[in-house]
Amino acid sequence: MKHYNSLKNRKEFGNVYQCGKSFANKYLVMYVLENQDKENRLGISVSKKVGNSVIRHRITRLIRESYRLHQVELKAGYDIVIVARVNVKGCNYWDVESAFMHLAKLHHILQ
Repeated sequence: MKHYNSLKNRKEFGNVYQCGKSFANKYLVMYVLENQDKENRLGISVSKKVGNSVIRHRITRLIRESYRLHQVELKAGYDIVIVARVNVKGCNYWDVESAFMHLAKLHHILQ
């Protein structure tokens, strides 16, 4: 399994929120900001409004897996923050993957 870089702290997330561009669909919101690195960095945010910790961690794993399987298709050099919406609670993997790819196409970060 290929490891990916992640956004670690509040400052990094805040920078992407303020300076990045965002698109949203029914299940996810994606913020994208170009960085100076040769690799992408991923940040995932799932609010307590979505559900309890079991549900939040499941959604985080689904988003992370969608990113992992498609990271070779994404252009390099971006900070990406994905925010889960409340509607994602009952979704399966295919819904999350479809929402992720839809937002990647809107941001033009697919190769």
